[in-house]
Amino acid sequence: MTSRKIRVAVVFGGRSTEHSISCASASLVMSVLDPSQYEVVPIGITRSGEWVLTSGDPGRVAIGAALPSVTLDGTGATVVPVRGELQVLAPQAVPRSLGAVDVVLPLLHGAYGEDGTLQGLLELFGVPYVGSGVLASAAGMDKEYMKLLLVAHGLPVGRYVVVRDREWRVSSERKRLLDEVLELGWPLFVKPARGGSSIGISRATSLESLLSSIEAARSHDPKVLVEAAVPGIEVECGVLEGVDGGPPEASVPGQVLIDPAAEFYDFEAKYLATGDTMRIPAPIPPAATEQVRRFACLAFDAISCEGLARVDFFYTTAGEVLVNEINTMPGMTAASGFPMMWAATGLPLPQLFDRIIKTALAKAPGLR
Repeated sequence: MTSRKIRVAVVFGGRSTEHSISCASASLVMSVLDPSQYEVVPIGITRSGEWVLTSGDPGRVAIGAALPSVTLDGTGATVVPVRGELQVLAPQAVPRSLGAVDVVLPLLHGAYGEDGTLQGLLELFGVPYVGSGVLASAAGMDKEYMKLLLVAHGLPVGRYVVVRDREWRVSSERKRLLDEVLELGWPLFVKPARGGSSIGISRATSLESLLSSIEAARSHDPKVLVEAAVPGIEVECGVLEGVDGGPPEASVPGQVLIDPAAEFYDFEAKYLATGDTMRIPAPIPPAATEQVRRFACLAFDAISCEGLARVDFFYTTAGEVLVNEINTMPGMTAASGFPMMWAATGLPLPQLFDRIIKTALAKAPGLR
C-alpha cells in the first residue's frame, strides 16, 4: 500500500515587478519536486491579479529568449481559495473544486505576495503555507523597517536615508532630506523601499543623477532608500528554520560575482548574465565566514522568519561584516544564490525543498 502524495499548490507570477523572476523560480522548483512524492497544483497569478490554473510544464515559465509571464487562457476561468480548498470559477459555469491542498508554496517575489498580503489571505482561509508569516514577510519586504529591526537586535547595517513621499513633495522637507543624503558621500545607491531583484535601483554620482534616480525609484514605490556605497564585496548566506524546533541553520556563504561590464549587481547582472554569478565558498577569512553565518541566523530570528530566507551582506575592505538585507522568499532560478549555496552545503534542490515543505507541514494551525 502506497501513501498518498502530498498536494502542493505552487503559486507564482503576481502583480509585482518581479513577476517574471517568480515564474522562473517556479520553473526550477517544479522541475525538481519528486512526482512520486508530490502532486503539484500549478497556480499562476497574472500581472493584473487573476489566479489561474496553469500548465505544470516547467519549460512554459522558464527564462528563455523572452521573460516568462502568466496569462489568462481565454475562458475567463480563475482560481480562488475557499475554506481550505481551491475552486475554479468560470463565467456561466458551476464552480469546480480542485480539492484541498496540503500546503501552498508561494514562490512570489516582491509586493502583493512576498510582503505578507498573500500570507494573510492564506491564514484567513486556514491554508498551510511555506515560509514566513505576515509580520516577518511584511518587515522583510520593507527595507526601512527591516533595518530598524536588525539594528534593534544589535546587527550592523550600512548608512542610509529614507525618502518618504510626503516629505519629498514639500520643498522645505526635500531640502532637508537632500542635505542628509549628501552627507552620505558619493557614490550613492537609490532603491525602492519595497522592491527586489534590483528593479528600480540606480547608482548616483552627482546631484543631477541623484534626483533622477530618486524619481526613477519613486515610479516603483513612493518610499525610497538612499544608501551609502560600501567598499568591499557582496556576500550572501542561505538560512533554514531549524529541525524540530531547533535553532536556524546557515549555509556556506557565497560571493556575488558581478559582470565587469555592469555598474553594480542590477537585474541583468543577476538573471541574464552568461557567466558565473556566485563564488562558493566566499573568499573571505574563516572568522568572517563564521560571523556571516552567525549574523544570518540572528537576522532570521530578528524579524521572526520561518522556513527559509537569504541574508545579504557586505564584507568591507576593512574586514567588517555589514548586513544589507534579508529576503523571506529568495529567488530560485538557475542563477540564484540560495539553491547554489545549499547545494554546496550538502543539500541539493530536491532535498532542500523536501525539508522546506515538510517544515511547513509540521506547523500547528493557528497563530504563529
